[in-house]
Amino acid sequence: MDVAAHLAARAAEVEAALDRLLPPGETSPPQLHQAMRYSLEAGGKRLRPALVLDACACAGGDPDTALPTACALECIHTYSLIHDDLPCMDDDDLRRGRPSCHKQFDEATALLAGDALLTLAFGLVAGNLGEDGVTAGQVVRVTAEVAEAAGTPGMVGGQMLDLLGEGQPPTAELVEAIHLRKTTALLRAAVRCGAILGGAGDAEFEALSAYGRNLGLAFQIVDDILDIVGDEAALGKPVGSDVGLAKATWPAVHGLDESRRYAHALIAEAQRSLDGFGAEAEPLRALAAFVEERQS
Repeated sequence: MDVAAHLAARAAEVEAALDRLLPPGETSPPQLHQAMRYSLEAGGKRLRPALVLDACACAGGDPDTALPTACALECIHTYSLIHDDLPCMDDDDLRRGRPSCHKQFDEATALLAGDALLTLAFGLVAGNLGEDGVTAGQVVRVTAEVAEAAGTPGMVGGQMLDLLGEGQPPTAELVEAIHLRKTTALLRAAVRCGAILGGAGDAEFEALSAYGRNLGLAFQIVDDILDIVGDEAALGKPVGSDVGLAKATWPAVHGLDESRRYAHALIAEAQRSLDGFGAEAEPLRALAAFVEERQS
């Protein structure tokens, strides 16, 4: 399977939907809506929405019906990047090869753009009820999944642990806790939301959940590795920022070789989780390989 072409096709679907679902840039207040669009239109792999759509298809559903929730996950991811780049957080001037939102606009606008994207995301999840065949019960379950993954048990809590860990001697327990919450939670939730909207049975749901957990943890370990050995032009952001901030990362605790080995083992385990599925899981298998091999 040509995973690059598949991701590009999924990205095109999501970007067209986002353009429809977001307020136009000239809508009052225009600076806020332009900042939201600026950050969302910066590109990226659109991996989280692709996981929603592909997990939905894997569970036997129509991925088109999950598009609002896929867009919601991308809004949450983008809001987190806007806030991560702020001077009070990681203080990064570049994101995906362009000025960060707070550099292109200003700090207050960037803060509010992130807030607006997070709020919009829950409106999009609620709006998924308007899609054919989607039940109120499914939307309630998806809302709970997204709230937990984005909140203190997940991404926000992980960011707090990450900030508190800066400059401290990193431990394996702290690094795993940060990674499972800050990055893994939202990736796992993307898979679980797609599975719910696709009508997955209990066994299918558990298998897809295991896939999402192992894929998400591997993704962050690879991200840690790329911050050390990656190409700045390919990444679209400076390398070495984790080291400069003395962040708790997998290589800081385990070294590069062990980090690569563990990421490989996690990807293999993610793919084994899909053994009970047939050809419908091929996109998810290909995405797992992509996560391990990515250079950006």
